[in-house]
Amino acid sequence: MKFAITGGTGFVGKELTNLLLSQGHQVFILTRSDKKSDSSITFVKWLTEGATPETELEGIDGIINLAGTSINEGRWTDDQKKKIYESRMEATDEVLRIIETLSVKPSVLVNASAIGIYPSSKHKTYTEDSPERADDFLAKTVEDWEKKAKKAEQHGVRVACARFGVILGKDEGALPLMALPYKLFVGGKVGSGRQWLSWVHVKDVANAIYFALTTDELSGAFNVTAPRPLRNDDFGKVLGTVLHRPHLVPVPGVALKAALGEKSQLVLEGQQVIPEVLLQHGFKFEFPTAQEALKNIYG
Repeated sequence: MKFAITGGTGFVGKELTNLLLSQGHQVFILTRSDKKSDSSITFVKWLTEGATPETELEGIDGIINLAGTSINEGRWTDDQKKKIYESRMEATDEVLRIIETLSVKPSVLVNASAIGIYPSSKHKTYTEDSPERADDFLAKTVEDWEKKAKKAEQHGVRVACARFGVILGKDEGALPLMALPYKLFVGGKVGSGRQWLSWVHVKDVANAIYFALTTDELSGAFNVTAPRPLRNDDFGKVLGTVLHRPHLVPVPGVALKAALGEKSQLVLEGQQVIPEVLLQHGFKFEFPTAQEALKNIYG
């Protein structure tokens, strides 16, 4: 089968590309850069003047839209928040334009999303059926992103929105910064330590996207989080154990707020999110516990 990926050279995109290739599929990566295609990956220019990606995407079976400025990049100034929001809207508008232009439509669009759509809570548990919505920048971005992606349904395309949790990998994502204090022997709980961390191994993220691509019954939002979220303090203890480092030195919340500003909510607040849709459809996590995930990452 033929799959097109936006954001294909990013953290999740690289993992997904490797998985698709290992399963014998053809991969088309949409990029602004001048990259040379090879026998396994076709690079397609998009979002640049004169680019007509649709001419190279006829016969595509599915699209995975991961494009957008990272929320971990820089402080959340007004300009940065605008960049985060508009990059997602622009990329998704272009995906919709490509779908509309293709003579034969892809059967499925898997669009990135985030669990930040749910309000932070130390007590509630959220599934895809939870009606609660946060009232902040990240939640508005996610809600508008999903709403836009679902417009592809007007062309007969099945749309599934992958609400990612905190994605764990050795060299990218949130984990390197989380692990750094432990490597320096100053690891400990962050803030109260009671906030939930709904984490997921990057390999399970790629597996879940592939599952959504190939499971015709799966549509709408689906949470991409491991089935056993942990509170920050408990996750830190597991991380310290795996790294053979102490879990002793707390990081005051006020210090993080001073250093990160509004973005500190990513660390100081959290949600307990369960991947009910994936589980109901029979998806099996390769790394269902934090100990298994971290042992795999750190070998």
